[in-house]
Amino acid sequence: MSNFTLLPRSFYKPPADVVARRLLGHWLLRASPEGICGGPIVEVEAYLTNDPACHAAVGPTSRNRVMFGAPGYAYVYFIYGCHFCVNAVCRPAGVAEAVLIRAVEPLFGEAIMRRRRRVSARSALTNGPAKLCEGMGIDSALAASDLCDAGSALFIARNPSLAQFRKQRGPLVRTARVGITQAAALPLRFYLSNSPFVSHRAAGRKLTASA
Repeated sequence: MSNFTLLPRSFYKPPADVVARRLLGHWLLRASPEGICGGPIVEVEAYLTNDPACHAAVGPTSRNRVMFGAPGYAYVYFIYGCHFCVNAVCRPAGVAEAVLIRAVEPLFGEAIMRRRRRVSARSALTNGPAKLCEGMGIDSALAASDLCDAGSALFIARNPSLAQFRKQRGPLVRTARVGITQAAALPLRFYLSNSPFVSHRAAGRKLTASA
């Protein structure tokens, strides 16, 4: 996709909690025959090595094997028998960490997403990990997609107005993760508090946009 500058693989090599906050504001994009859809990431969660809530905590399996590979690939999983969630794999091969993308703003291809996900409230289109996957058409066919490849059907591109976007949607807030029971108190969720697409709001520590 020549119109977009993709984030390099080196972007994903740091620990997931570092990558998570740095991803905020950059564009998660889905390419399909219908066109491009997606937009800026506004809410994420980090899952770390030795984190009991991380899918890699059990060791390599057929489900999580992409997490143990090179950084910058998509870990897509099926949950509750009906929903998909998408993660960006972090750390060098052999160190399994990932960032769950929990919400995006529908900057590109909103009409495409609305055909896939019929909701009345615009904020309900992509304000949750399963919702954004449904709207963007992210499913098991996109498992292990190379997020750093311009020819991929799923990729993450640099927001050329990142500082301005973060200033408009900030402050950046760090809180505990949601929807989990293990290690639920760890402050590993990050979101831009003025985005209407954040799925859950909670009191947390405010960080600088560059943190």
